Amino acid sequence: MRNRRTFSWTSTFLLVGVTALLAGASAVANADDIPAQPIPQNPNDLASVPHFIGHRAHPHRVHSFHVPQNPFMAPDPNNNIHNDAYMTDAYRRGGPLGRNIEVTSTDQNADCASVTFDRAGRIVTVCVGAQGPRLMLMDAETLATKATFPLPPRSGAGTGSGIFNDFSGGGYFYLDHKYRAVIPTTTRQIWVVRETKSSSGRGFETARTYDLSDDVPVGEALVSVLPDWSGRLWFIGTKGTVGTVGRRSGRVRTISLDGEANANSFAVDKQGGVYIVTDHALYRFDAVRRGRPKVTWRARYDRGSRVKPGQASQGSGTTPTVIGRRYVAITDNADPRMHVLVYERTKRRAGARLVCKEPVFRPRHGNTDQSLIAVGHSLIVENNYGYSGPTATRGGATTTRGIARVRFSHRGCKTAWVSRERAPSVVPKASLRNGLIYTYTKPPRPDDEVDAWYLTAINYRTGRTVFKKLAGTGLGFNNNYAPVTLGPGGAAYVGALGGLVRLSDRP
Repeated sequence: MRNRRTFSWTSTFLLVGVTALLAGASAVANADDIPAQPIPQNPNDLASVPHFIGHRAHPHRVHSFHVPQNPFMAPDPNNNIHNDAYMTDAYRRGGPLGRNIEVTSTDQNADCASVTFDRAGRIVTVCVGAQGPRLMLMDAETLATKATFPLPPRSGAGTGSGIFNDFSGGGYFYLDHKYRAVIPTTTRQIWVVRETKSSSGRGFETARTYDLSDDVPVGEALVSVLPDWSGRLWFIGTKGTVGTVGRRSGRVRTISLDGEANANSFAVDKQGGVYIVTDHALYRFDAVRRGRPKVTWRARYDRGSRVKPGQASQGSGTTPTVIGRRYVAITDNADPRMHVLVYERTKRRAGARLVCKEPVFRPRHGNTDQSLIAVGHSLIVENNYGYSGPTATRGGATTTRGIARVRFSHRGCKTAWVSRERAPSVVPKASLRNGLIYTYTKPPRPDDEVDAWYLTAINYRTGRTVFKKLAGTGLGFNNNYAPVTLGPGGAAYVGALGGLVRLSDRP
């Protein structure tokens, strides 16, 4: 009976997605507190798995380097999927400690991955489903929907091999210094969308549109957009286009990296460096005369010989991570073992020096499609090998284990610990206040077809698992590349195929 009911809900989930796809984008809606309905799951499944494993965490603060605030983004860490312009994925605030954690969710039939927070602490997120992306405003505690705003539908020119690993057209966006959502769309435009309030409730409206259709070729989708410290917008396309847009003038300048693809976001530092990793090389760009993007240096890495299961492209699956005043880090895609790579991020045109290269995970069973976490002179890397899509974790199956902490200095790299946890595809995060790494795991259940997903806290210093809290069971709770996000109130949020999940300590 259990399997039959689970399959029935799954079929409904996919059918609704297809129906929405055919319906297309609707008009702007002022929702004004539509209560959240939980993501459906089978009660029998819930009764058959442990809801909490481990013990309550005792916070131990961890120190890290200072990350300067980009003046054209909302305050860190509320402005984008990776917390700041340096893409550190490290919070100075806390997350759940395992104290009677309460779980709530909102059923959106879409993965609400990039979670940001406006000046009132409300959630601003893009939820991406089969029907395409939509911008949403939610209450951070109740997950009630306050406003929705449809974005252009999928184009078929995105990243990856299908809709489940296509991150273009809204998968990445950021909140600017005026708390407006700046979103690359599938129509080769950048939309700047602001919140509105009227007698009919809260809503969104387009404040400005930058049209890039004359500068980005037909068949290429926009992946990500970010501002540099002067306010100039930088953008990247799936087929190697890198460009800038004058924030006020709208003037577009581009350069093409022929034969190279972009599948992830990028990083920007205070000194004007823009760090982009394609499926062939890591680049530093700088803006020169009239904002023209120019390659400062190119560092080629080992891209391997295949697209490993768990990757959107053949190459590094990381967004570059900027560290302190000196370094930038990515991973490669080498076989038999992938490596964490740390470079000096010099502005010298002679090129970046490779500081160190550390192999991680089992031979021929290691890759990541997630950004590295940077804490001081340590990097946290997650193994996503085996996540070829939602079916890879169905029926009790899961992916290859491994989360590693790599220490580095100017003398080299060394692995500090390796966790045996299995995190199929989440963007993990660190809490410096708690000394915890938060990830989203799926333990194997070879004797059972229940698919249980857990928010998992790992001790940053030792690599030991502190606790695991059940988020939910079934396809709707598969995060499918969405991150863990820590909110201003200490709750953790995880985007999932069904919508958004919130986990928070009870008083």
